Amino acid sequence: MSSVLTIRVPEDLQQELGGLAEMTGRSRSWLAAEAIREYLERERWQIAEIHDAIAEADTGDFAKPEETAAVFAKWARRAS
Repeated sequence: MSSVLTIRVPEDLQQELGGLAEMTGRSRSWLAAEAIREYLERERWQIAEIHDAIAEADTGDFAKPEETAAVFAKWARRAS
């Protein structure tokens, strides 16, 4: 089941959406719904990760200095 959602977007964004719809053979509605779906999924994941990290920090579950140094050393080697 679907319902109608009306939003205001800048005209250039609406034109880009229309152009992409033509290029992909999808409707503007489908593309907009898919974009919203992906955004919500990403935001839900990120907020859940932040809440988990805060919970870990509240219990004192932090990386040991040796673990942190090993990660920095790994990335320093890759950067050079």
